Amino acid sequence: MFQIDAMSRQPVYEQLIDQIEHFILAGLLNPSDKIPSVRNLAVQLSINPNTIQKAYSELDRRGIIYSVPGRGCFISDDAHKILSEFKRTRLSDLETLINELILAGVTKEEIISCIENIFNKKGDLHDD
Repeated sequence: MFQIDAMSRQPVYEQLIDQIEHFILAGLLNPSDKIPSVRNLAVQLSINPNTIQKAYSELDRRGIIYSVPGRGCFISDDAHKILSEFKRTRLSDLETLINELILAGVTKEEIISCIENIFNKKGDLHDD
C-alpha cells in the first residue's frame, strides 16, 4: 500500500503524509480505520521508526488521525472534511498556474480540455 521513493527530494515523512492523505481522499481509508503501527510500517518499508512517528505526529496535529494508547492510530471522523477544506485553499495556486499558462500562450480551450480530462478520469470518485 505504501511506497517510498528513496530518490525523491521530498522527505520520507512527507511522502507518508501525502500517501495517507491521498488514501483518505480516494476513499481507501475511512473514518475509524486503523493505520499500520509505527513498528510494522518501519519493518515493511525498511525505514527508521522515528520517521514514521514524525509523519503520524504531524497527521495527529492536523486532526487527520488520532491515537488510542495500546491500540494504535486511527483515521479521524473529520479527516476527509479537513483535507477537502485544506485542498480548496490551493485554488489560488491553480489560479497562479493558469495565469502563467496564459502568458506562455496556452489557450483557454487547451486549459479547459485538460481540466475536463482530469474530471473524466477522476469523476467516478464523486459519483457515489
